[in-house]
Order: sequence, then structure tokens, then C-alpha cells
Amino acid sequence: MSRKRISLRQELPLLVWLVIVWGALWQDFSPGNLLFGALLAVGVARLFYLPPVELSGRFNILYAVPFALAFLGKVVVASAQVLYLAVVRGSKVTNAVVAVRLRSHQDLIVTATGHVISLIPGSLVVEVDRSTSTLYLHALNITSKEDVEGLRNEVRSIEAGLIRIMGSRDELEAVRTEAAA
Repeated sequence: MSRKRISLRQELPLLVWLVIVWGALWQDFSPGNLLFGALLAVGVARLFYLPPVELSGRFNILYAVPFALAFLGKVVVASAQVLYLAVVRGSKVTNAVVAVRLRSHQDLIVTATGHVISLIPGSLVVEVDRSTSTLYLHALNITSKEDVEGLRNEVRSIEAGLIRIMGSRDELEAVRTEAAA
């Protein structure tokens, strides 16, 4: 099975990330250690099959900063809600596993959406169906169909934010069209 050659422009963010992780793991960001990490990153990327991470080639900082601030706000609010549920309601909290189908089929957007939603207390991704871009979430305090729809809307809102930041132009246009409708 021959592997499609990935251009250096597409592979460079992965290589840079692997070098940063290498430095962080060794807690040594000296030039020699980072150079060795770069050689290892290139070796790993060339010798082992890694699923290609196709980047859109765009990153919008004007959407990234408000997204990050909103994310931090959601973490604070959700932390207080989970504390309340744990202290006041205890074992009476109703949980559910909810399927959320995403717009994007890019692994990067699907993964980023799953990580963001999992970092907000009260929900956790338990399964990902790559073929349909569906996240299966375990969520706290789901008692009605309205709660399920609210969770789905929240996840799709997070996905839309990530698409605005780094999604493909087609996905961005779809989000803009959907928002205008």
C-alpha cells in the first residue's frame, strides 16, 4: 500500500508540535535537545504511518481569542454547576449518553470539538464515529428532550467556533449560511 506524499507545508505544524512535545517531555528546550527532537519527529513522520492531518491553511486569531475567553467562562460556570449537582442533588442526578452529529468531517475539527467539550465539566466524549463525524457524549443532568437538544446545540456551537477559527473555507461558508438562515 503506497502512502500519499504529504507536502512539507501540511506536515510542518505536526513536526513543530512533535518537537514542542519532545521538549516538554524532557523539560529541556535547549537547541541540541530540540534539534534531536526535530530529527526524531521527521523520522517518525517518514517511517511510520500517521493519518494525515489536513489543515485548512487558515487560522483566524480574531475568532480564536473570543472563543478562548468564552471557553474559560463555560469552564467556570460548568464547574459551579457540577459542584451544585454533587453537593445538593448527589446520586439523584440523571445522566445520559447523547449522540451529536457534527458538520465537519475533518479529523482535526472533530477531535478539537471533542476535546473542548470534554474539558468543560459535566460532559465527556465516550465514543467517536469517524465515518459519520458523530460524537457520543456522557452528560450530567439530562432530564428531558430539551436538555438533549440544548447539549447538541452547545456542541455544534463549539464546532462552529472552531470552524470559524481554523475550518476549511467550505465549512466556514456552511456555518455562515446556517447562521444567516
